[in-house]
Amino acid sequence: MSSNDIIVSLDIGTSKVRVIIGEVVNGAINIIGVGSADSEGIRKGSIVDIDQTVQTIRSAVDHAERMVGIQIAEVYVGIAGNHIALQSSHGVVAVSNEDREIGDDDIERVIQAAKVIPLAPEREIIGVVPNQYVVDGTDQIHDPRSMIGVRLEVEATIVTGTKTAIHNLLRVVEKSGLKVAGLILMSLASGHLALSKDEKNIGTVLVDIGAGATTIAVFNENNLVATSTLPIGGEYITNDIAYGLKTQADIAEKIKLKFGCALVDHAASDQVFKVNRIGSNTDKEFSQVDLANIIEPRVQEIFHLIRLEVQRLGFGDLPGGYVLTGGTVAMPGMLAVAQMELATSVRIAVPDYIGVRDSSFTSGVGIIQYASRYLRSSKQTQNSGVKKLIPKKPAPGQEQQKPSAMERFKNWLSEFI
Repeated sequence: MSSNDIIVSLDIGTSKVRVIIGEVVNGAINIIGVGSADSEGIRKGSIVDIDQTVQTIRSAVDHAERMVGIQIAEVYVGIAGNHIALQSSHGVVAVSNEDREIGDDDIERVIQAAKVIPLAPEREIIGVVPNQYVVDGTDQIHDPRSMIGVRLEVEATIVTGTKTAIHNLLRVVEKSGLKVAGLILMSLASGHLALSKDEKNIGTVLVDIGAGATTIAVFNENNLVATSTLPIGGEYITNDIAYGLKTQADIAEKIKLKFGCALVDHAASDQVFKVNRIGSNTDKEFSQVDLANIIEPRVQEIFHLIRLEVQRLGFGDLPGGYVLTGGTVAMPGMLAVAQMELATSVRIAVPDYIGVRDSSFTSGVGIIQYASRYLRSSKQTQNSGVKKLIPKKPAPGQEQQKPSAMERFKNWLSEFI
């Protein structure tokens, strides 16, 4: 298995940390390993305990490693949160080649030129998303490589975040024994996987409803034009169930996953379950209808707040409607409630890969696809996101040969070129 064929994503969520190993074969991606662990140290999508988060990441990585039988060295890390901001930028450079053919160096220089923007001291650039290139006045160019020109321009979106959130995220990954190959905005990665080209062109809202937070991303004219994060999610539904049934939160979560229904009309009165209530030695019986009466108002509120936030961002009813993803939308009845509350076309996006056909894996698989298409071929090896996988143990009787002096010099030099 070649290192050039492997990309690993790390999705740190409020309820789960997921590690997904993807193998790129002739441009196609196969998911060959998945590891997950219950999140500790994460609240509403933010890291609140470094050590607990590190242990969770190590557990998820170990799970994925044992599935495939390799050791993970590098990961692409998804980043999200209400600290994320988008800023438009413009870069201009002169084509450097004597024959005026645009190459990778020219593209790298114009991207660097677009990064020259005023930033507040507490903010840092996460990435640059080229929206279009312009060659000698000709616009709407998506890949100018091998074209002839004198002046190369780029219209780009700069993704920025707060230094505190970025550095804490990098810190927990590095303390877990992993190298960060790059940070990828999760709404951008999810949009790349969940939305069709036409949906991104005509205007669509992608909504990722997780356990502790809901991320809203608006795509229009093939570009990510706005993003926002609301501190609401599946945990709010769980808390309502715990309060309504007078039981513990972990029991409420299990009940939600097994019997939860977001619409009373879709609930079954003959589907019953018993709940161990706080302060009582006896279990009480409830039906799925009882549970749906607790869940439906909260789900309605979540979608109402989502619609208000999209309007606040300056967008009304976009032609593409809404596309839902995230673990919470897997609950029966969620789509029906969303269609009623949002009053437009709504669908649920699910990755079409064996082993990850669940809406909660959209971000993790999206990171792999995004890295494979946009970052792996355009960056130098150390920043490419192609994961270096090494055997867990050397074969019996084999010893690892030490690199020669020339090889050590080349490895040292490669860090600077």
